[in-house]
Amino acid sequence: MSTTTQTPAPGTTDEEAFLARLLEFRGLEATSTRYAQDAVNQAMIRHFVEAMGDENPIYVDEQAARDTGREGVVAPPPMLSTWLMVGYKAHMAAAAGAAPDTPMARLLAILAEAGYVGVVATNDEHEYVRELRLGDEIKMTTVIEDISPRKTTGLGTGHFITTLRTYTDQHDEVVARQRFRILRFDPSGAKPAAPAPAAADPALRHKPFILRDNAFWFEAAAQRRLVIQACTDCGTLRHPPGPVCPSCHSFAWHEVEASGRGTVHSYVVSHHPKAPGYDYPLTVVLVDLEEGTRLVADFAGDAGEVEIGLPVQVDWVDYDEHLTLPRFRAATSVSESTEQERN
Repeated sequence: MSTTTQTPAPGTTDEEAFLARLLEFRGLEATSTRYAQDAVNQAMIRHFVEAMGDENPIYVDEQAARDTGREGVVAPPPMLSTWLMVGYKAHMAAAAGAAPDTPMARLLAILAEAGYVGVVATNDEHEYVRELRLGDEIKMTTVIEDISPRKTTGLGTGHFITTLRTYTDQHDEVVARQRFRILRFDPSGAKPAAPAPAAADPALRHKPFILRDNAFWFEAAAQRRLVIQACTDCGTLRHPPGPVCPSCHSFAWHEVEASGRGTVHSYVVSHHPKAPGYDYPLTVVLVDLEEGTRLVADFAGDAGEVEIGLPVQVDWVDYDEHLTLPRFRAATSVSESTEQERN
């Protein structure tokens, strides 16, 4: 893959010249059109709604769908991108082969050459034109809509890339649009890593995005309090935090203090790839809290300790002066530690 460099106009700065080079990709088709491997079908819909716990009958019951005025069963809107996904084997085959020479690949190569090698998704906006019906054959085109000027963020300095994905059916009619935005940033600006550290520096970890809807949760964590968002109208607990109750659709909510006790529902031990700021092997647990919600967090202890059903207790770690997050350790370890502190 090769890239070209244009001569900047007189009086332009290096930053302006670089941005002008990036903006040459605006309006280009990012990749080739992607076609769904299968038509919209009942089997995949059934798997999806069972996994998500969505009991709306219009997705699985022909008569129930017709009773609402629809022609028949429809697919859940959140399934939109799943129709275009390829399997593990196809991913591995693509990874083993040469990267295709597409406008998006060339754009990312230019950014990588300039040091913008970090990537994080920041926005994903969907517009649904019509519901998908059984038998629909979907394809997707992706256009590079915009590239931002250089921005300084909490992760580092970089450029936001916005793509517009247009989904059409077998008649070339638009069924949905998806505006997807990523940040390509220079991770070296956050904090240089010390050579061969004995333990990873937590300050090097990527910081979470704190938004209006979840700020209360991080503020409580800073006080070493584990809280859960609760619907004021129906009492349903929910995590992660969100603006609306999934049960009764109320916007009224309050926080409930959690005990910090629970059991391991599932876990994963990660060995690779090794990201800065983490000790490996990295054990991440999905905890069933006593209150009835689940929480993903690091496990503070030996990976060999973890098993499904293990009783755990919240523990806390300060990543820097502005960020404290919960982690979990075996409940017996916490009891012993607390007893030692008292003595």
